[in-house]
Amino acid sequence: MKAIRINEFGGPEVMKIENIERPVPAPDEVLVEVYASGVNPVDAVIRQGENESLRSFLKLPMTLGWDAAGIVVETGSDVIFLKAGDHVYGVPNFPGDGSYAEYCVGKASQFAIKPQSLDFTQAAGVPLAALTAWTGVFGHGNLKPGQRIFIQGASGGVGGFAVQFAKAKGAYVIGMASTDNVEYVKQLGADEVIDYKKQQYEELLHDIDVVLEASPIRNNGERIKAISVLKEGGIFVSVNTDFPFNDELTEAAKIQDVKVSLAPNEPKQEWLAEMAELIDASKVQVLINKVFPLEEVAEAHRQIATWHVRGRLVLDVKS
Repeated sequence: MKAIRINEFGGPEVMKIENIERPVPAPDEVLVEVYASGVNPVDAVIRQGENESLRSFLKLPMTLGWDAAGIVVETGSDVIFLKAGDHVYGVPNFPGDGSYAEYCVGKASQFAIKPQSLDFTQAAGVPLAALTAWTGVFGHGNLKPGQRIFIQGASGGVGGFAVQFAKAKGAYVIGMASTDNVEYVKQLGADEVIDYKKQQYEELLHDIDVVLEASPIRNNGERIKAISVLKEGGIFVSVNTDFPFNDELTEAAKIQDVKVSLAPNEPKQEWLAEMAELIDASKVQVLINKVFPLEEVAEAHRQIATWHVRGRLVLDVKS
């Protein structure tokens, strides 16, 4: 099968199309014929191999990609909830070989029936970013209907899903974005949008229940500023798990009596299924920025590395 492989860490040029053996699913896994694969900023981070928190998990050569949509062609002996022929979306195993390939394997618990209203290309833009958002907002933020959430990086892949999920679940949503993206975040459903280029959110907000850090900024000083807008007992959640909290932030949280949490992605089948229901009910939209053929993966990586892509980038694997 064809796959985009890296044999060394580096820039987009290290990605090569190779022919490799088709993987075989373990007892708890499914083999998926990949029709499309999402492209995420973490793909570029892994390709570069410069992140110390991830580097120890990575073994070369490897196939990139942790967003897949396609058809189940084989199931392991222990798999109950999925069968051959199912149209699915989900996350391949990490660390391990990914979805920039004609076939991939992953734990069955990390895949679910894709939204019926989406084609494979659209569905491939959902899993990783959406699961990261869901993990942060509900898994760690424990957001409840009627609560107020402040989402930093609201126009990005994770932030955009977070805005929509929080709104769909009955929260009051305040997003933060640049001037160019204010209207876009409003269209996603945010009740308020703060323009970080023109406004100081810490002067405008107070008594927030949950703050979600979904921006690419990694700065504990900025995090301390963010927790200042929380109410007593509020929760600050960051999806930037590669950048730990420092002692100053932990102490500030203790003084203010708020919780702080790093939220690693949790690829749960039940969450994917619930997201599919929201999408099919037109409560969540999936916006695709551009679709690239597999051969143009390098250009997709150059674009995703800017952190300024509105909507999702997807690789067309099947055609």
